[in-house]
Amino acid sequence: MAFLGIGLAALVAIAVASVMWVRTPAYKVLFANLSDKDGGSVVAALTQLNVPYTYAEGGGAILVPANHVHDARLKLASQGLPRGGTVGFELMENQRFGITQFQERLNFQRGLEGELARSIMALPVVQSARIHLALPAQNGFMRDQQKPSASVLLNLHPGRVLDRAQVAGIVHLVASSIPELSPRQVSIIDQTGSLLSANGESGNTGMDPGQLNYIRQIETGHIARILAILEPVYGRDNVRAQVTADVDFTQSEQTAEQYRPNQGTEAAAVRSIQTIDAKDGSGQAAQGVPGAMSNQPPSPANAPANGAAQAPQAAGQAGAQAAGNGRREATTNYEVDKTIKVTRAGSGMIKRLTAAVVVNHKKVTATDGKVTYVALPAPELENVNALVREAIGFAKDRGDSINVVNAPFSREDAAKEVAVPLWKQPEVIDMGKEGARYLGLLMLALIVIFTVIRPSLKALTAPPVVVPPRLNETVKDDLALPAPDGGAGAGGPALPNANEAILKLARDNPAAVANVVRGWVGNGA
Repeated sequence: MAFLGIGLAALVAIAVASVMWVRTPAYKVLFANLSDKDGGSVVAALTQLNVPYTYAEGGGAILVPANHVHDARLKLASQGLPRGGTVGFELMENQRFGITQFQERLNFQRGLEGELARSIMALPVVQSARIHLALPAQNGFMRDQQKPSASVLLNLHPGRVLDRAQVAGIVHLVASSIPELSPRQVSIIDQTGSLLSANGESGNTGMDPGQLNYIRQIETGHIARILAILEPVYGRDNVRAQVTADVDFTQSEQTAEQYRPNQGTEAAAVRSIQTIDAKDGSGQAAQGVPGAMSNQPPSPANAPANGAAQAPQAAGQAGAQAAGNGRREATTNYEVDKTIKVTRAGSGMIKRLTAAVVVNHKKVTATDGKVTYVALPAPELENVNALVREAIGFAKDRGDSINVVNAPFSREDAAKEVAVPLWKQPEVIDMGKEGARYLGLLMLALIVIFTVIRPSLKALTAPPVVVPPRLNETVKDDLALPAPDGGAGAGGPALPNANEAILKLARDNPAAVANVVRGWVGNGA
């Protein structure tokens, strides 16, 4: 009976443990790395929602049952939780009566800083952000106006970095949210104190990220062209290519003035003509009658009403006009041909391209199914070289170079790309672990049932064996102690071969022997 009670107790314990194990939900992370204030708000909200929760080791995360994770996040988000340690424009909703203008401006600035910080923390790279705004007070004197400025401190996730495009996006996000704020007045630093937004103040004389990105685009584009023309022939994983581009970002401007001589059959353009006509009257002969009449002034000119006025003539010039000496000069100025030529060298011109291409050995399958890899023949390799030249736009005058090599590829990459066996997949492993728990409980219950409970029940339910009276007396006589002289004991003479019969009975039916001994003990024999 004792063994039966122990077995039943063990079976009940296993059943209770199985039920509790099944009913215990699997917990998953709801939020991690919360501040103490946000953690307290989230726990209070979960208590009101009747959602069970627990803490991870060290209190770094709040865990809830797996089937409540998404529902709890949505309900907490409707309440504005977690706030991330920052406050936004909800500060303006709790304004006290009688607040001063300075306090109102300060709350508005705090709310604006918090809203900008929340927007920046929405980026997956940013873990937390703090923003400091310098908003000068507006006044009526336009000459004394000061421009606002902003400073942003970013705490990035471990192992994450911001590229140039993301930094520029944050700068323009902050600048566009504040009136009169120039992007050059926004400074961004990370948790190590490195300045991410140079704003043109950096003394670095090397290429800027835009130029590096342009070079990378050129190289990537040429590599894609090479792979696009060779992979359909030799397979997706049988071609490797690298291209290096030497790009000239020098910006130069040249201005030249050229004069063309005025020679040829074409008529020249006349700028101006100057003519000088001079006469010398010293050679005229004296005319008229000398005396008082020739010394009188000329008579006034008469201007007819409908005709041109006559030129006045001296009294001595009424007769024939005498011939005299004269001089005539003519000067013609022509336009001079002038050509002004302005040459601007384009920035980002490719100076030289260098391409290296490796082609795997050709795969050959024999009639028996055996796969071998053989080298490409020289004519085929030359064809590959010609295809690469045409793909990248090879220019000999530019100094481009191409090197095509045929070599066997290592098969390690192919081995890595083999599909993961079913028994190695994480989902299958998790299901196996979950099933192993229930299988272990089942095996433990079966062991208790078959080793403890079943033998005990079999012994209790076995029917009693009725022993014939003569056999009972025989057993009694045989169990009696023998006399010292070798005769019969106190129970009387023993039957022949009684010992062998008793041993055989004990082996064949131990329950009957046990009943006989129990009867002796009960009768006081």
